[in-house]
Amino acid sequence: MRNRSQSRRAFVWKQIPWAKVQRKVFKLQKRIFQAAKSGQDAKARRLQRLLVKSYYARLLAVRRVTQDNQGKKTAGVDGMRAISPRQRFELVENIKGNLKAKPLRRVWIPKPGRDEKRPLGIPTIQDRARQALVKSALEPEWESRFEGTSYGFRPGRSAQDAIARIFQSINKDEYYVLDADITKCFDRINHDYLLSKINCPSSLKRDLKQWLKAGVLDNGVFEDTEAGTPQGGVISPLLANIALDGMERLVKEMYPNKGTTTQVNLIRYSTRQNT
Repeated sequence: MRNRSQSRRAFVWKQIPWAKVQRKVFKLQKRIFQAAKSGQDAKARRLQRLLVKSYYARLLAVRRVTQDNQGKKTAGVDGMRAISPRQRFELVENIKGNLKAKPLRRVWIPKPGRDEKRPLGIPTIQDRARQALVKSALEPEWESRFEGTSYGFRPGRSAQDAIARIFQSINKDEYYVLDADITKCFDRINHDYLLSKINCPSSLKRDLKQWLKAGVLDNGVFEDTEAGTPQGGVISPLLANIALDGMERLVKEMYPNKGTTTQVNLIRYSTRQNT
């Protein structure tokens, strides 16, 4: 009887009209983008609250972290790696409201071509699903505002786009190229500064603060997280882009154009292993 019930739920999950779900969520995200782009902040906030309550948006968030994402079988501190269709439906309901964030589980990942490792902070599946939901509400607003020369972790943009932009910048006149790496960017972002830049519904801001302050368990030892957005969180790339937004404008102010000559072009691209 139990196996029959599990099979039924698996069938129901597979029969969800995912194309329709994606269209509905994208339509709402497009409205958030347009409201933010036109300066209708109050409308954008209302639509963001609507999106995080949307059943379709919650379905999509759960599918992304339990089926689509590369790290879908990576466990958080609760040890949960994979969940059944019944648990997916339960998760869809659980992420509807604010949750108490659990600490991250730290894992060490070898760096390609280097004899060293970098840390990833892995949230629980439930926290990842809620993060995916909140990200789907915040990202359209910030996509309407981000600088055009940032390419890392943005929908519809890739490393090839960054390369093409670089080529356009150096294809005309004499130039110097400075290749700069922001050391431990994700680890050192100031929480207060980051949160001060985000003007979103208060319930979503509480979520963000919880995830930033959740702490890390490393071999059973708890550590506070006083700075940084952990590499391993679904929403971390978006938060890093928010923190870094403004670099191009600052550089342009420091080195304004001379007549028709562009003094400086800043092109930003980030890489990180997704979960």
